Amino acid sequence: MVVTDLTPAHERADALGKLGLCFGLGIIIGSSLGGSLATRFGLYTPTCVALIASLLSTVIVLVYIPAPTKTRQDGPASEQNASKSSSVFSVSELMRLLKYPGVTAIFVIKVLSGFPTGVFMLMFSVISIHYFGLEAATVGYLMSYLGILQMVVQGALVGKLTSRYSEGRLLLLSVVVSIAVGLGMTLMTNVFHFCIIAVPMVFALCVLGVITDSILTKSVPPSDTGAMLGICASVQPLTRTIGPTIGGFLYKHYGVSSFGFLNITVNFILLTYLLKSKMNQKEEKNE
Repeated sequence: MVVTDLTPAHERADALGKLGLCFGLGIIIGSSLGGSLATRFGLYTPTCVALIASLLSTVIVLVYIPAPTKTRQDGPASEQNASKSSSVFSVSELMRLLKYPGVTAIFVIKVLSGFPTGVFMLMFSVISIHYFGLEAATVGYLMSYLGILQMVVQGALVGKLTSRYSEGRLLLLSVVVSIAVGLGMTLMTNVFHFCIIAVPMVFALCVLGVITDSILTKSVPPSDTGAMLGICASVQPLTRTIGPTIGGFLYKHYGVSSFGFLNITVNFILLTYLLKSKMNQKEEKNE
């Protein structure tokens, strides 16, 4: 929210992408360190280290993160409108935000497009151990590899792509790449295959996340960007809530390839919708 408030609209996607470097760095350090600590000192050691890191983060937030970010960008007007978005967990508030033009469609695309890959990643530890035959430390290193990919994509590629192509095209590209990732999942048989598939998979997830967040925050008034980002952030918890049940069912009854078929089906439907929407927009302009 702070980054969104302090950056102009045309630089927002690039800024949100670079913010992902922090998450990528956390995945690299946390996954490799967590796997090593769990193997050598037991499962409770990574928890204690995470607690210390969280306490340190709390201190950093209290000292360095500015509170009145909206007044810096918008002046007193944003302060006056702040009460409108104060009830983030109100159903009526969520419905109000979703009524802004184009918000509902982009939000649905955000939820559905990344859901199949999200379900797969929730089951990744189980798949790595039982399907790939890896140990806990190796799984940690593999997660670090994903973190490196995320850092490269969000830190370097997203900024360059947003400067050359429109957000609509990048959204379409992420959906197409997700379909290709789904195809790769259906053919995947070992960890080497996964390492190859991980490149377009991370690319699609990062571009989808950054672009949809950027579009959604631009679709609402500045006073509502915090609430909108809250809705965007709810996608991951939603996936983590219902994903394990769906992922466990698919893995038990249909195997790893089922995640790929789910990915292909969902994103193909979204691709059809996006192409149809673009055709309708072109027809309206011609008229």
